[in-house]
Amino acid sequence: MTPMTHHFLSLADLPGVQLGLVLAKAAELKKGPRMPAPSGFPIAGPLHGRRIALVFFNPSLRTRLSMEFAAHMLGAQAVALSPGADSWKLETRRGVVMDGDAQEHLVDAIRVIAEMSDAVAVRTFAGLRDVEEDRAEPILRAVAAESKVPVINMESAFDHPLQALADLLTLREELGRDLTGVPVTLTWAPHPKALPMAVPAAFLRGASRMGMDVRVAAPPGFELPAALLDEARAAMPQGGRIRTFENQADALRGSRAVYAKAWGSPLFYADAEAGLAARKRHSDWTTTEQKLALGDRAIFLHCLPVRRNVVVTDEVLDGPRCRVYQEAGNRLHTAAAVLLHLLGERK
Repeated sequence: MTPMTHHFLSLADLPGVQLGLVLAKAAELKKGPRMPAPSGFPIAGPLHGRRIALVFFNPSLRTRLSMEFAAHMLGAQAVALSPGADSWKLETRRGVVMDGDAQEHLVDAIRVIAEMSDAVAVRTFAGLRDVEEDRAEPILRAVAAESKVPVINMESAFDHPLQALADLLTLREELGRDLTGVPVTLTWAPHPKALPMAVPAAFLRGASRMGMDVRVAAPPGFELPAALLDEARAAMPQGGRIRTFENQADALRGSRAVYAKAWGSPLFYADAEAGLAARKRHSDWTTTEQKLALGDRAIFLHCLPVRRNVVVTDEVLDGPRCRVYQEAGNRLHTAAAVLLHLLGERK
């Protein structure tokens, strides 16, 4: 793979054939022999001596594990930081008088981190106050603007490209390398809390890039933003299409894969009680065995963590069509492929 110097903020940063090359590299890494446990650190891997800073503004399990393990197995050193917990609390707004409880500004922290690192990875969730502000990705864009080394998006307000890569690798493993025209359903799911649109947005971007027949199912008021749908359609090759459904069963019929994910509606950002009431009105959107059976031998996907018997039933998660744990495991291999893509293999 050719060494790259640009950021990886979204799948759009893998234009043309690059997305396929990264997925192919991930598949190659997955099939290869596991490296023996080293006696020291770092190991003499293709990224030996490289340093990667992982900055988590929000909690993580799969992302942190996959990034740290991927860096380690490639010979790089990864250090995870949680601002406000094990490092200084960061102010993220520009032009403010810092007389509050934040001791350091994001700009200063990122400039210092970039001086010591070969790459910076950052996770920051949506504010869920203004959908246009979330789509603008203020914190992620600020990090990218201030870093002189590649920046990796470990989930942001409106995107999760590392998860999308694992989703696509799983779909290719299960349904074949050529996903053109393959029907897949992205369905809204009930949840006790309003959640960001990062994962559904990333999945939509990925499935559309593969030219799939994407069905997006959501009850009235919970539709994905039109601008996101337009963006995905613009990137879709010939043979793919995106359709929206208010009837979940119609979207599921004949689908080869079902991706269930909760997301909040911008209509209720300013009224949490109204949002909760609206979500409760659609509690029947839980994915069940009966709904999964509407598909064509459909597999079930989810990014995890998942609320059992709210988003999806135990029977589906513990059943033979569930692929969420394979999907989660693929996070390791796609993370490693991204690191190689950005930092380059040393021969």
